[in-house]
Amino acid sequence: MAKKTVRDVDVKGKRVLVRVDFNVPLKDGRVADDSRIRAALPTIQYLREQGARVILMSHLGRPKDAPDPALTLDPVAMRLGRLLKAPVRKVNELTGPGVQAAVAAMGPGDVLLLENSRFDPREEKNDPTLIRELAGLGDLFVNDAFSAAHRAHATTAGLARVLPAVAGFHMEKEIAALERLMSEAKRPFVVVLGGAKVTDKIKVIHRFLDLADQILIGGAMSLAFLKARGLSVGASKVEEEGVGVAAEVLEKASGAACELVLPTDLVIADSFSEDAATFVVDVESIPDGWMALDIGPATAKRYAEAIAGAGQVFWNGPLGVFEMAPFAEGTRAVAEAMAACPGVTVVGGGDSVAAVNKFGLADKMDHVSMGGGASLEYIEGAELPGVAALPDKEPA
Repeated sequence: MAKKTVRDVDVKGKRVLVRVDFNVPLKDGRVADDSRIRAALPTIQYLREQGARVILMSHLGRPKDAPDPALTLDPVAMRLGRLLKAPVRKVNELTGPGVQAAVAAMGPGDVLLLENSRFDPREEKNDPTLIRELAGLGDLFVNDAFSAAHRAHATTAGLARVLPAVAGFHMEKEIAALERLMSEAKRPFVVVLGGAKVTDKIKVIHRFLDLADQILIGGAMSLAFLKARGLSVGASKVEEEGVGVAAEVLEKASGAACELVLPTDLVIADSFSEDAATFVVDVESIPDGWMALDIGPATAKRYAEAIAGAGQVFWNGPLGVFEMAPFAEGTRAVAEAMAACPGVTVVGGGDSVAAVNKFGLADKMDHVSMGGGASLEYIEGAELPGVAALPDKEPA
């Protein structure tokens, strides 16, 4: 069911606590990719235009329960201010007298960014004391961080239990796109799964075996499937725990209506480096001492053809080490095929999003999810605490 959003409440003059996802990459003290900041702009701008006092909260990275100068949100505040073309005040704490004073000084339309929520060890514990301190700063809670919704933290699920709560526009968009993907499937439904670990995606694979028409496997996880079939993978890095899991998937797939497709050729290298010697081999011919780092051209062509004829496509995980030019072609082929696909195209997962951004194709997709792990858990059918805590929209 659809969740209540900021459109459904009066925010004029109110102090609105907004959980956003500003967990962005930093380089040399600057924001290297502002996609997640841009995703939050519609909600922030709407609240400002409605005369709300906007108090933003986000985590950044994985600090060890203490402030880390390398993970401060200062660079984020600077970038957000430029995108909004408006002042953004940043405070150096999450709660406390200084924060209370900064909130008290806000006027309608002002924007305040609190410090990295994970600098406080109480955040990830969903600590009631921290929740009360934060709740005292606001009149309303808006969760616009779908990518953090699978965490039951103070700034995701906790605040929604003690303040009137609604979803932001990005949260609404993410839920709607994934809900349509799973409940209104357009055939053929093609799923592309890559990345490193089968174990990370086992529930998703089982879910799609029941829902999709084809699952195209690539990335390092494909090697676990090849090894489960008794093939040698040379010096390739393989998740050993995943081999047994892959064998179970292959057994289920043999009796499923959905076709599980594995690579037939691979790009192999003599070292994990951009200047390594490389060549293409059949999956049954990987020499000892060599490692597979991308799907081969025949596999890429087959996958692209499957995507071209799809009614809808969901893609999570790169098909190779796309950060290195010699091993980027499989991932590029999938991205380009999706960009040209007339069906519905949804990209989910940090590395897949990074890939479509790198290839300049993000705007060619119907939906690029910032959700990562949250997207996968939603597809699995798991309850996301940050979503579950938000009230449903009342029936019309």
